[in-house]
Amino acid sequence: MNLLNFSHPLNKVQLEQLAKLIGQPITDVRDIAVQFDTDQTFTPQVVAMIDNLSIESVRWQNEPWLIIPPALNYITAILLAELHARMGHFPTIIRLKPVQQNFTTQYDVAEIINLEQVRQIARQRR
Repeated sequence: MNLLNFSHPLNKVQLEQLAKLIGQPITDVRDIAVQFDTDQTFTPQVVAMIDNLSIESVRWQNEPWLIIPPALNYITAILLAELHARMGHFPTIIRLKPVQQNFTTQYDVAEIINLEQVRQIARQRR
């Protein structure tokens, strides 16, 4: 399983917990810094961010991907549209939740959301 993390980096224990939840190992983890110029349009910045990953089209379409989206909703919306176009379907996303531990905040997996499944179920409500 490939993981593209546009949010807080996960530590080894968190990655092991995620692998256990999905029932398979996470073989490739990419932590992607999301730093956008708010004075510029976001779409070209999202496209450049994805292009800079240098992932071939065949990989997008044939390999399994988990996405931890960025916190900023506008960037996430554009990112999901871009990934849908490259993958041919909506990705599965991971929602993180903050957990206070002593004097620090860590982020644990709150849920795994298969957006393609959400879409298919929603289509029945048309």
